Amino acid sequence: MRACFSPDFSLGILGGGQLGKMLIQPAQTWNMSTRVLDPASKAPARNLCTEFFLGSLTERNTVLEFGRDADMLTIEIENVCADALLELEADGIPVHPNPGKLKIIQDKGLQKQFFERHGLPTSRFELLDGRDRVLEALRDGRWKIPFVQKLRTGGYDGRGVSVIRTEEDLVKLLDAPCLVEEMIAVEKELSVIAARNPSGEMTCFPSVELEFHPEANLVERLLCPADLPPAIETEVCRIAEGTIEAFDLCGLLAVEMFLEKNGAIVINEVAPRPHNSGHHTIESCYTSQYEQHLRAILDLPLGSTALKACAVMVNLLGEGGFRGPPVYEGIEKCLALEGSHIHIYGKKETRGFRKMGHVTLISETLESAREKAAFIKENLRVIA
Repeated sequence: MRACFSPDFSLGILGGGQLGKMLIQPAQTWNMSTRVLDPASKAPARNLCTEFFLGSLTERNTVLEFGRDADMLTIEIENVCADALLELEADGIPVHPNPGKLKIIQDKGLQKQFFERHGLPTSRFELLDGRDRVLEALRDGRWKIPFVQKLRTGGYDGRGVSVIRTEEDLVKLLDAPCLVEEMIAVEKELSVIAARNPSGEMTCFPSVELEFHPEANLVERLLCPADLPPAIETEVCRIAEGTIEAFDLCGLLAVEMFLEKNGAIVINEVAPRPHNSGHHTIESCYTSQYEQHLRAILDLPLGSTALKACAVMVNLLGEGGFRGPPVYEGIEKCLALEGSHIHIYGKKETRGFRKMGHVTLISETLESAREKAAFIKENLRVIA
């Protein structure tokens, strides 16, 4: 592999969405050449990368052709052809995350079995073939309402999840290979992003608390630092580091967890890439998650994850009832707010609950950042 600071070094990124776009930005500060593969001709990363390739992320030959001209490969989305990445890795091209471990993470059932096999805390679950098998498990008494059903593959940003709280909710059961897991009595939903390089150096960003949109089931805002006792903060970071080490991954691993009302901590899901729950690090930490991912996969010293300021991040979601070229109503008023950092992803069309951007509000106190976030929620809308 060429030295990463060589003008001839080329980093290939599978996926050109907003995460790819933000990953390219620190690569540019190091004058690093980037090539991006994405199925959308107007992907957000297109105007930033050195080379853009239009094509499927899941079609084996397309990924092989794209990857053979890169010095290293990484991803910004899990839905890629891992088998092609395994072949490229066998040909000597470094791939992060490890494609074999990526195949486990792509399947939520295999992911849960991995947690169980490695002694990582997670909720009780069962793998089932579809709707009829879930109903059979209910009749047999193996499961009782309430519970959560998740598709093993294909779910993303709240899709592929059915929350069953009452018998009337059974009409929402999904008919595909799935897992059923117990409903957790959640005190807080947390995320910790761990980083690890090939030399074995590890570090974690401070934990964040996630607040979800009640209808769309995706993150609406996050708060950092999370309001946790020091012992709990230490424990969630220990779990995150233990998880990335168990997977033997290099790069980032976002570990989403539940803090139960009884004080127990369980892992919900993981993502081996930059993550929505780390956007705030661009402004609030000494090292952003995107620069940290580059440092980790390139086996460079990991950067400081210390907070420079408290932060609240607000996802900018498309307003329901609108579809078309986006209009950011109220953006001028929000730009005038001290500590407001607005990121527009560059998607050409808005629709209900689509992630169109985010705003990070920083301040000396979390309460002040919360107040600024409330101002953003009240004054900034994405319509068409």
